[in-house]
Amino acid sequence: MFPVVVVHGGSDQVPKERYEKAKSGGCSAARAGYAVLRAGGSSMDAVVEAVSQLENNPYFNAGRGSVLNIRGEVEMDAIVMDGKTLGSGAVSAVRNIANPIQLARLVMDKTSHVCLTAKGANQFARSMGVPEVPPESLVTEYSRMRWTKNRAPGTDTGKSQMGKMGTVGAVAVDSEGNMACATSTGGLVNKMEGRVGDTSCIGSGGYADNQVGAVSSTGHGEAIMKVTLARLILFHMEQGQSVEAASDLGLAYMESRVGGLGGVVTVDPQGHWAARFSSPQMVWAAAQKDTLHYGLRTGEDFTQSIDDPL
Repeated sequence: MFPVVVVHGGSDQVPKERYEKAKSGGCSAARAGYAVLRAGGSSMDAVVEAVSQLENNPYFNAGRGSVLNIRGEVEMDAIVMDGKTLGSGAVSAVRNIANPIQLARLVMDKTSHVCLTAKGANQFARSMGVPEVPPESLVTEYSRMRWTKNRAPGTDTGKSQMGKMGTVGAVAVDSEGNMACATSTGGLVNKMEGRVGDTSCIGSGGYADNQVGAVSSTGHGEAIMKVTLARLILFHMEQGQSVEAASDLGLAYMESRVGGLGGVVTVDPQGHWAARFSSPQMVWAAAQKDTLHYGLRTGEDFTQSIDDPL
């Protein structure tokens, strides 16, 4: 077993003018997570670091760069899960926290709960000394443009999601064989105020169990919740399916049963990994054995030394 970290930057049709930034952002996040593993850090440290990098990158729909709800405001969800203990922490509908994934980890580490939401999550953040940021600091010109465009009468709500850059996430296995997952999102474009998707729901937006594997999901949250996608994929792995086959089976079931598209990154206890998606594209990157893998379209798997520039 070789330590590995795999990240995704959301399953969606990535606009051509944003592809290079998204690709480099995904690769940088994988490198950051892998640096933690190379230094002997835990899988949880690695996935939180990788996702924090993506939250700080305005080209992704998480943290800074999150899409806006119907009122033109940012509301973010995040989850972490520890495969060794099945400990999990999540937050939903948080508004003025730069890195919701770090707050989710504090929920896991410092409370007896799994998920805190909205005002309660922000009160907990203050009690933990997590700094609040001005809400407008999380809003990009791109997100504001999409919000304005999608408010126009007659807008197709399905097509309005295209180009938003979806939920971000990561999975990892460390040198001790422990697994973890982390997922973070700004949600759907022009969503209803208070809407919470799959990301903060254990078994949907992510799941990690050292006995089986770890998954981080992305895609249409309502569809993912209906089939509990992350746990469904691990069920198939429990039945002997590989990371690739289990991921494909879960995604195919979601599409056939509820018409949902999406993507996942998956690892097993032996360090085998997969980045699979039913959507047109998914930004993803993986680091293992000092090699960086990355891609966007079906069938892509570009490789290079982890230390070489892109």
